[in-house]
Amino acid sequence: MQQVRVLGIILAGGKGTRLYPLTRERSKPAVPFGGKYRIVDFVLSNFVNSGIYSIYVLTQFKSQSLLQNLREAWQFSPLLQNQYIIPVPAQMRQGDHWSPIRG
Repeated sequence: MQQVRVLGIILAGGKGTRLYPLTRERSKPAVPFGGKYRIVDFVLSNFVNSGIYSIYVLTQFKSQSLLQNLREAWQFSPLLQNQYIIPVPAQMRQGDHWSPIRG
């Protein structure tokens, strides 16, 4: 039986205005929950536990704390070639509108 390859995409660019002041210094997905976890960790855990190991995390607003969490908590073994979590930052192409990278 051939294994189906699935790409997971997480929209993690929210400003989190309703969570202010928790989002004063970080993006909404990077807000701590229960001590050592971040909000985005629950989505990532659901993907991984569902067998989805190829994941893009689309970032935008105050993304540094989110990038740090992804790097420290969600690195797969280098031996796992087809399993990854890649942050994809927004880019400003023309004007004042943000858009994700398009290939």
